[in-house]
Amino acid sequence: MPDFRTPSAPVTMQDAASASGGAFLISELEKRDTKIREPLTSLTYARDIPITVGGGWVENVSAMNITYAMAGSSVSGPVMAPGANGVPIVQANLGKDVFKTHMFGVGLRVSFADMMRSNFIGRSLDDMLTKGIRMTYDKHLDVSTYKGLADFGTTGLLNDPNAVASNVAAIGSGSSAAWSAKTPQQILDDVNKALTDAWEAAEYDTSAVPNHIIMPYEQYNYILTTKVTELATETILDFLMKNNVASKNGGSLTIAPTRWCKGAGVGGTDRMTVYINDERFLKMEELVSLTRAMTQPNAANLCYDTGYVANLSQVEVFYPQTIRYYDGI
Repeated sequence: MPDFRTPSAPVTMQDAASASGGAFLISELEKRDTKIREPLTSLTYARDIPITVGGGWVENVSAMNITYAMAGSSVSGPVMAPGANGVPIVQANLGKDVFKTHMFGVGLRVSFADMMRSNFIGRSLDDMLTKGIRMTYDKHLDVSTYKGLADFGTTGLLNDPNAVASNVAAIGSGSSAAWSAKTPQQILDDVNKALTDAWEAAEYDTSAVPNHIIMPYEQYNYILTTKVTELATETILDFLMKNNVASKNGGSLTIAPTRWCKGAGVGGTDRMTVYINDERFLKMEELVSLTRAMTQPNAANLCYDTGYVANLSQVEVFYPQTIRYYDGI
């Protein structure tokens, strides 16, 4: 008989299962969490750009634009002298912008053996892999929205070649331009200058007041949590929302963070982007939404193959002068 008073290694459930001739299985002595934890990611594209649906399997998307002209301009040209026998004629110049599209395609494969085994665990392997395809699709749209697809020659909201980029003002000669070193009023000056510059480029059209600003999370969280003064209850973000040019001119302004603005500026600086979030000014098209195109058995590999496809456009910018980049915040 063993001496139970003698210290020994602790007896585990595995030892008990072995000693009892396998009466207890290790897998039966586990508490299984039924929740499957998917990868962490940040997807903000649906918030920051209008997306229209429909159009089919086209290879390009076109948009018409028009400009007007008249001899003598609209200032003195229409003024008629007494006895004049002619009037200036208004002319229209129609143009067409063409934007690229691309087909998104990805496959799903479920082996017959795995499909049969999944019946024992009460989960659908096909459903889990379909969620993975959807996440891949969303991440593809996210990068296409902000940066474009470099391999195919497209750009996004943060790197449009026709948009004007500049640096925010530094505090004094050679000082830092970062918001963390600025007062709330200086940050407001940066925001209002950005809004005014974009609005001025649109000839102060009342429908073209910028209504959307995106920036890195670091700067957004700073203005979100930092108070205007030590004794105030108002944060810098509250101060900006109340006193910006857009709101004061009867519009509305959204200030939102996205991870893509981090390092998007010249020389890897942080970029703030100001624009009009409206499909008259820019948009992206989901010409064919993500579709489960076909499923077929594959006897050679003992599996079922499913194809998913979509047709997408690049970011379409119709008024490039209304997008402005401000680096160094």
